[in-house]
Amino acid sequence: MKSSLRAAVLTSTVAVTMIMTQPDTALGQAVTPAVARSIAKTQKPPLHGKHWMAITGKPLAATAGAMMFQRGGNAVDAACAMLAATSTMWDVLSWGGETQALIYDPRTKKVIAINGLGIAPSGATPEFFRKQGLEFPPAYGPLAAVTPGTPGGLMLMLAEYGTLSLGDVLGPSIELADGYPIDGETADNIERWKEKLKEWPYSKQVMLPHLGDAREAPRAGEIFRQPDLAATLRKLVDAEKTALAAGRSRKEAIQAAYDRFYRGDVAQEFVRSVQEQGGLITLDDLAKWRPLVEEPLTTSYRGIDVYKLDTWTQGPALLQSLNLLEHFDLKAQGYNSANYIHTVYQAMNLAFADRDFYYGDPNFPPDEPRKGLLSKEYAKSRAATMRMDRNDAIAGPGDPYPFQGGRNPHAELLEKQRRAAVSASSPELSAQAHDAFKQGFQSGTTTVVSADAQGWLVAMTPSGGWIPATIAGRTGIGLSQRMQSFVLDPTLNPYNVLEPGKRPRVTLTPSLAFKDGQPWLAFAVQGGDSQDQNLLQFFLNVVEFGMTPQEAAEAANFNSFQMRSSFDKHESQPGRIVLNESIPQWVRRELVQRGYKPEFEARTSGPINAILLDHAHGTMWGGSSNHGEDYGVAW
Repeated sequence: MKSSLRAAVLTSTVAVTMIMTQPDTALGQAVTPAVARSIAKTQKPPLHGKHWMAITGKPLAATAGAMMFQRGGNAVDAACAMLAATSTMWDVLSWGGETQALIYDPRTKKVIAINGLGIAPSGATPEFFRKQGLEFPPAYGPLAAVTPGTPGGLMLMLAEYGTLSLGDVLGPSIELADGYPIDGETADNIERWKEKLKEWPYSKQVMLPHLGDAREAPRAGEIFRQPDLAATLRKLVDAEKTALAAGRSRKEAIQAAYDRFYRGDVAQEFVRSVQEQGGLITLDDLAKWRPLVEEPLTTSYRGIDVYKLDTWTQGPALLQSLNLLEHFDLKAQGYNSANYIHTVYQAMNLAFADRDFYYGDPNFPPDEPRKGLLSKEYAKSRAATMRMDRNDAIAGPGDPYPFQGGRNPHAELLEKQRRAAVSASSPELSAQAHDAFKQGFQSGTTTVVSADAQGWLVAMTPSGGWIPATIAGRTGIGLSQRMQSFVLDPTLNPYNVLEPGKRPRVTLTPSLAFKDGQPWLAFAVQGGDSQDQNLLQFFLNVVEFGMTPQEAAEAANFNSFQMRSSFDKHESQPGRIVLNESIPQWVRRELVQRGYKPEFEARTSGPINAILLDHAHGTMWGGSSNHGEDYGVAW
């Protein structure tokens, strides 16, 4: 049966927006936003808008979003243009990666979830990789690739929820592919990975324009050209134009572009070059993949409804953490006190331990115990096990099945994992090994958030195809590296074992919150396994401590390495914690006494972007990270 873009629709993309009325300070005093600004200045000014707001990881990409609003488009159009632009600019992602989003549709007053994650190719099995001598799929190269999801996810969102043409939305990214002044961070990243990039002929040709020189990558400000990618994007626009000229509808015309990418000449060149370079993706893999529109998962925290994507992401771990933390008076503990840090750390331990064992692609058996995992009673039982005197270095998964009236089908595996945790200890890594582990654990991509006065809200966390990426022939498209998030051993996670056609459990996780039944807060962050750690603390900063979005985006937080990494060798480092340099000595001392192993950084907030909708004044408040290149435009 011929698949259609429409048939693939299951959910949508998120609009990161927030609305703030009268926040409470950490002292509990009611203050207006104007007074709040006089109390504490942020490094970056808050972003204000009345008609629309567009925030993402690259200044030029934020401009692309603004251009869509100037054309009369909505927040979905703007988000798609920003996604296309960041994918073209190699902001630690590319067109061969994956896109996931939450969208609030003001027409239906519903939150929809977009699943634009690729699938494992037909030849990808645990046996295949074990024969390569691997414990996990590789971190880089053609064998790390799942099918590209970003093009299909973008076209699904645009067709179902946008208003402009694909040609309009891809216009800025085509111009960027023709040549744009590359930023220093991306250029230096290419130089850092140049020896790896030389392993793949098409990557070398595109990424290293100065082969043989001391510096082979582009220089900051140099015009970086991607003619093959520009040609591919123009082919998609041409397919749309041809369909429109033949009298097809707007959606049908976008479907024609979709078919050209996944079943036409673009697909043929993509597959040819992937297989030439040793990859597994076939034409059938591309043809059978489809983006999905899904129902999001949700919980309520102190009367605020929070929405996340399903268990093919780590998003439900944030919901589980909130359910646990409802049993503690965090405001009374005080922002970043030793008790607060310990309580939040231990809650995350339990939630992420469940993630590591129970989360996986819900379209494949066994069925994930979602109802049990998000049960308030399950959270209450787990909260009762939290040690308040010391870090629980062997905190493991619980058993949510009784809380949904079932029996755990993997009880033996669960018990085996618990016994192993008690008897084993994580080896202390060398400084060099820990730095490599930490880099993989926290590796970032980008975020896209947008909102408009009509009520559309979008939040995205796209990723995949980051440098060093294998470029697929004359398509100019960098391959995903997401296969590495699978496990090969079911004792680690029976729900996330590699299987052809299956989606890996990813770290990508946009968020949306409602207050008093209205869209109130949307927020997203990059940063691998640290994402839902940083988003949890951002949310608590706003809800418990009355911070504005910009204050909450800049506020000092902490990161745990106790959960299992989703990348490379899937290691963990129990007790390891990254703290902000501003944490006072007495807090540091108490945390060490509780068994933590701290390290310190100047900035620990994570590159968070958010939009707050101020319903009282009919305006929007934007918050954007004060480190990195995140940037917003509003009107």
